[in-house]
Amino acid sequence: MLRSMYSGISGMKNFQVKLDVIGNNIANVNTYGFKKGRTTFKDLVSQQIAGAAAPTAGAGGRGGVNAKQVGLGSQLSTIDTVHTQGSLQTTGRPLDLGISGDGYFIVGTGNLTQAGSPDVAPNNFAGTPDMNYTRAGNFYLDKSGFLVNSDGLYLIGRSANSTGNGLETSFGAIKIPTDAKSFSVASNGVVNYVDATGALKTAGEIGIAKFPNNEGLEKVGSNLYKETGNSGKMDKTVGGATTTFDDMYAPGSDGAGTLVAGALEMSNVDLSEEFTEMIVAQRGFQANTRIITTSDEILQELVNLKR
Repeated sequence: MLRSMYSGISGMKNFQVKLDVIGNNIANVNTYGFKKGRTTFKDLVSQQIAGAAAPTAGAGGRGGVNAKQVGLGSQLSTIDTVHTQGSLQTTGRPLDLGISGDGYFIVGTGNLTQAGSPDVAPNNFAGTPDMNYTRAGNFYLDKSGFLVNSDGLYLIGRSANSTGNGLETSFGAIKIPTDAKSFSVASNGVVNYVDATGALKTAGEIGIAKFPNNEGLEKVGSNLYKETGNSGKMDKTVGGATTTFDDMYAPGSDGAGTLVAGALEMSNVDLSEEFTEMIVAQRGFQANTRIITTSDEILQELVNLKR
């Protein structure tokens, strides 16, 4: 059989994957905090027809000869997640938070030591919570006043101490008392509120996660990422065996991004780029089908030689 037929098949399969990635990008063009994907290819393998030869010296010497190789198609190289900054859209809602710069919000589940006492601080986790990471900053208040995302995962940072004038030194959930008159989120992640007596108090500080390799994070759905062996750990202190609260970054410190209250980070998908890539993928797919059609016609001619 002709090698070109199988090369065409490999190209078709790869362009199908490219179209799948493009389709997912376009589907998430309005998903807050979404990071687009990108597909790259590499050649599959080359069959050696003749090897290279070095020049020969002496009488009758000849120059070198290059190798003769026939490529046998292409294969998928990478599907990258492009973690570039998306545009910030102003919403005016105080619990819509965008990150301007590097880093991720930390959200998760765990056993809160004071979860049964809505108006008692601190609200630390008993042990290390189960954490995921996100750039989507649309947060909400539950009935007890905890900051949560749309799936009810706690926004993790440092909770306030019992006096409301300082921060705890362990992972905590951030809670605004239900009788608070107002609250605000500063660019450095500190959440303040005015209590029922009119006193200004601190509800907590939002933590930011940073990783050595953002592109190594794994998408787990619902706008969430989890760390992998190639992303590295959220490890500010460097070299720790486990992740502790000291590994969180305060927004705006040590290279972490700052918070923008009343704004959300939009998807970084560029529709003009995606449609262009879609046309390229479509034409590439068509060209590979043409290779298969042409190879089939040649095989038909060979079959027709004996009549």
